[in-house]
Amino acid sequence: MNYETQVLGDSAMVIDDDGPRRNKKWLLIGAGVAIVLVASAVAISMRGGDPAATAAPGAQAPVVTVVSPGQTMVARTVSATGSLAARVDMPVGVVGEGGMVRQVLVQPGDWVRAGQTLATIERSVQSEQVRSLAAQVEVARADAKLAQAQLDRAKALVGRGFISAADIDQRTATRDQAEARVRVAEAQLAEQRARTGRLDIRAPAAGLVLTRTVEPGQIVQAGSGVLFRMAKGGEMEMQAQVSEGDLVVLRPGNSATVTPIGSDTQVAGRVWQVSPVVDPQTRQGIARIAIPYNKAIRPGGFASATITSGSGNAPLLPESAVQSDPNGSFVYIINGKNQVERRDVAVGQVSDAGVAITSGITGAEKIVTSAGAFLTPGQKVKPELAKQR
Repeated sequence: MNYETQVLGDSAMVIDDDGPRRNKKWLLIGAGVAIVLVASAVAISMRGGDPAATAAPGAQAPVVTVVSPGQTMVARTVSATGSLAARVDMPVGVVGEGGMVRQVLVQPGDWVRAGQTLATIERSVQSEQVRSLAAQVEVARADAKLAQAQLDRAKALVGRGFISAADIDQRTATRDQAEARVRVAEAQLAEQRARTGRLDIRAPAAGLVLTRTVEPGQIVQAGSGVLFRMAKGGEMEMQAQVSEGDLVVLRPGNSATVTPIGSDTQVAGRVWQVSPVVDPQTRQGIARIAIPYNKAIRPGGFASATITSGSGNAPLLPESAVQSDPNGSFVYIINGKNQVERRDVAVGQVSDAGVAITSGITGAEKIVTSAGAFLTPGQKVKPELAKQR
């Protein structure tokens, strides 16, 4: 240090010029220690542990809203997506010999009855064949009538000895042959009429016409492929893609709600078939949901479905009560000492009514409904039951 010595008379005084600087330094050190102490106190109050031991004397515990949900009947549902199709898709094509299409009588979207004609084929040649065979039937009938008359006259003369028994047998055989020729001619006529009738393309059952791929003037035959597609009875279905885990809980008869993509329409349906196999690549199976006709249901479209697979009792919590972290879902409960405890839970169905908890709690606990993110396990709180709506 720098000292300056002055001598005044017989006495001497030592003056230290660094004194004010030293006092300022100690003030700064004291302020820093105070800041550290305050920060430590805040950190201790916020970290886990026994809040009762670390909190300042007289500190007030925070008030938290809790609920004891009990057990509620909760529907178990499975969500799925998939494509729409006709429940019974009926392809309609040429069943006869074919020919040129003369007229198409229906359009996609039309309802038809069983056997109704969808399109007609030109039949001028077949009509002439029918008339020719009809004439042959008349000729055969006339021959049979003549053979029967000759037999009757011969029987009248046999008693007088003019006709022998052998002649009667011959005339009887001639009559039988004539009648057989009548039946053959009638069968040939019926066959030709059936062939001509098969030229018409008819609906195999009542239902809804979905597509049409034929026009007047088109030449069609047995190998022409599908000319119309129909939905039998207008019934539709959704082929829902369901995960392997959800597939095991589904059964035929489960109710479902189907919503076509891009539409707010919800159509009630019912599962009528559950796939017995699982795709080894996607690990999914198909649940086929039968749905009645609705103009919003268009085969080939896409839809989502919610399938009710059953129901059971479970605690039902608001979504704000359930939290999650890398370890899974959990809730905070308040124990008998009014301290916060973490409880791991398994989450089930999530709906507008709340979150169903399948395991971890019984429903009799006091469960924090909100502000759980600001609490820590072991913290002392003041629980307050939520008001029932």
